[in-house]
Amino acid sequence: MSTPFSLELPAGVRRTTIRTTRGAFAALEAVPASGVCERDAALLVPGYTGSKEDFIAILDLLADRSRQVVAIDMRGQFETEGAREPGGYAPAALGADILAVMNETGARHLVGHSYGGLIGRETVLAEPDAGFASFTLMSSGPAALTGPRAGELRAMLTALGVEETLDDASLPEADVLRAGIADVWRVHLEPQVVAAGIPAPIVAFLGRRMLANDPAGLILMARHMLAAPDRTAELAGLDLPMLVIYGEDDNAWSPAAQEAMAQRLGARRFCIPAAMHSPAVEAPATTASALTQFWDAAEATPPADHRVAISRTA
Repeated sequence: MSTPFSLELPAGVRRTTIRTTRGAFAALEAVPASGVCERDAALLVPGYTGSKEDFIAILDLLADRSRQVVAIDMRGQFETEGAREPGGYAPAALGADILAVMNETGARHLVGHSYGGLIGRETVLAEPDAGFASFTLMSSGPAALTGPRAGELRAMLTALGVEETLDDASLPEADVLRAGIADVWRVHLEPQVVAAGIPAPIVAFLGRRMLANDPAGLILMARHMLAAPDRTAELAGLDLPMLVIYGEDDNAWSPAAQEAMAQRLGARRFCIPAAMHSPAVEAPATTASALTQFWDAAEATPPADHRVAISRTA
């Protein structure tokens, strides 16, 4: 899970709620400390078990370049209410949520971290003419999660007594799932973060966040990550500036897989030294600089001229 180093909000960043046609979404909003928003706004979407707080370290850095930046909790994550209807956690439904938030905030740049990248691509593929200025996949891959992280997800589903199928009609009762998730946190996750030397206030936050997630959402998002199809070819067919950014030591989707995806997309690629799966936390200044440069270039480049693959390391 992404682990923020601090929960203190920088100047110019505030907690808010984005109310849309598809419901309300908990958010952090950043605006320039001085001056006005002269650039296109951006929306940041967190990954699995993550939240808007994963972007705290870069929000003010991004906003200080004359743009509004919003980070949200997706449906069922942390402080955003869970789905009320069957199918509410289907990838297409979550993608529609993201589009609704973009419509409400006026954001034109979309960034999806990890699982948020898989959902972000659902958004842009479903509505390619919605006025996107760019799409960024941050530490996200072309298809289903593989390797040790996938094994951890399968182990969690097993511990919760649920199968890997995508059927959302076969879930145990919510109270049973909540108790199981509490056990997973207490027995497995909490000891890991304590052993890693994470400060007690951050450990307490991670526990609150984990237990606040909608249990059904955790299960169904995990199932999607383990079965997501490769839609890179479809994404490559869009006339949209794209960036693939990741840490050189990413331990979810491999750096090699993300580099290959960038090449297939004809996207810009940015590999961040010494970072792992959460570059916005582990290398905030480098990550914010890369995003700002990409967004500025996307706003200045005519649509037909952006598809030149660039391999670059900060």
